[in-house]
Amino acid sequence: MPHPRGDVRLKINGEDKTLRLTLGALAEIEEALGGGDFEALQQRLKKPRVADIIMILHALLTGGGAPIAIEALKASDVDLAEASRAIAKAFEALGGDEAPGKFPSGAA
Repeated sequence: MPHPRGDVRLKINGEDKTLRLTLGALAEIEEALGGGDFEALQQRLKKPRVADIIMILHALLTGGGAPIAIEALKASDVDLAEASRAIAKAFEALGGDEAPGKFPSGAA
């Protein structure tokens, strides 16, 4: 069965988890990282920090139906480069070259 647009699988602690970009996840990300400003969010995600990636993963995991407490996520076994690629794929659902999650080459 094909995944809905925006669903991406990521291995966390050895288990496959679904990341899904929902409106709720997008709103959570925008508020936490962009102060409610989508343009500011886009600019910040051009050079994401590890804390940004963790927060985004948290929101996308919740959207995918597999919420993990942020503190538990920080202690999880997650490949940072894979997580960055999975986030970028999840954001591709927004379309366009300016979509958040389109990390520049070498950022992940």
